[in-house]
Amino acid sequence: MPSANSIIPEETFRFFRELGKNNRKAWMDANRARYQSSVVQPLRRLLEQLAPAILGLNGGFDVTGRTGANFSRINRDIRFAKDKTPYKTQMYLKFETPAPGNRETGQLYAGFSADTVTAGFRIYTGGKRKDSTIALVAQPRVQSNPRWLSQQKKRLARKYESYWYTTEKGGWTKHNGWPIDPEAWNKIQAWIVRKKMKPAAASQAAFPKELEKTFRELYPLVQFTSLLE
Repeated sequence: MPSANSIIPEETFRFFRELGKNNRKAWMDANRARYQSSVVQPLRRLLEQLAPAILGLNGGFDVTGRTGANFSRINRDIRFAKDKTPYKTQMYLKFETPAPGNRETGQLYAGFSADTVTAGFRIYTGGKRKDSTIALVAQPRVQSNPRWLSQQKKRLARKYESYWYTTEKGGWTKHNGWPIDPEAWNKIQAWIVRKKMKPAAASQAAFPKELEKTFRELYPLVQFTSLLE
């Protein structure tokens, strides 16, 4: 049963389920106020509740609440996509630290879709790989200290799944497990460490505290792969 103090209501997940069945502009326009009340506002309240703990990990985390910086966009970029539906059926709350040249850095995140909640760490190359945080920070650190990844696997593998992506023949290829082979980092485009939960978990009053615990456990991955100090 949802807690009376829950931040993420069942309506959030119901909205994404219905959006999946009615993914067109006319439906979204008619349900724009509902989108604000059932998705945007609950995630903003969650951000506000998590912000002190996030800043306690690192005062450089962006907690301004801007779309793009903390919230993923609901509109899809369909210019080069085979799927031409205009809206994403999920939303991410994410925290990252600014980097030189606006490079993407490792993120702590929580994701909400029609039937799943995820929470974890992720890092992507973003633009050109040679200019990315993965290539400039993560790759040399892993290759100079290969034991680090084995240590993280030992520490986290019971609670979190890990997978990564490389580019093979022009397309992304998913690899399950922990990228503990230092040579793999010559090609890695993204690395994700996460756990999956049912929507009911987000309805519990303790959910923000669970996210705080997850972020504390995974913050060392952000430090090692992304932070220069």
